[in-house]
Amino acid sequence: QVQLVESGGGLVQAGGSLRLSCAASGRTFSGYAMGWFRQAPGKDRDFVAHISRSGGFTYVADSVKGRFTISRDNAKNTVYLQMNSLKPEDTAVYYCAADAGNVPSTRPREYNYWGQGTQVTVSS
Repeated sequence: QVQLVESGGGLVQAGGSLRLSCAASGRTFSGYAMGWFRQAPGKDRDFVAHISRSGGFTYVADSVKGRFTISRDNAKNTVYLQMNSLKPEDTAVYYCAADAGNVPSTRPREYNYWGQGTQVTVSS
C-alpha cells in the first residue's frame, strides 16, 4: 500500500507558475514509477506527466510540453510537477499516482495508487 498526498495547488494568474508536490508513504517509493494526471469539471482524467523509478526517464503530454516538468527525489519520497506559463485551460484538479508496472503508461487504469488531488485554478 502506498499513500499519496498532493500539495501546492492554488489560484494563479495566466503566465504564472506553481510547483506541485506529492509526498508518498508506505511501501518503497523508489519501487514505483509516478505520474501526474488532471481532471477538469465534466471531463475525463487526462495524463500530464510520467517519471520512471530512478527519474532517468520522463514523458509529458503534448499539451504541457515545454511548460511542465516532472521530477522526483527518492530520498524525500516526493515527486514534483513544476508548472510554468500557466494557461486558463490548465485549470483542473491535479492528481499524482503510483505505477507498479514496468511499462510507462499514460492510462489512468495502469496506475495502482492515487492521491486525493489538489486544485489548480488559472485566471485569465
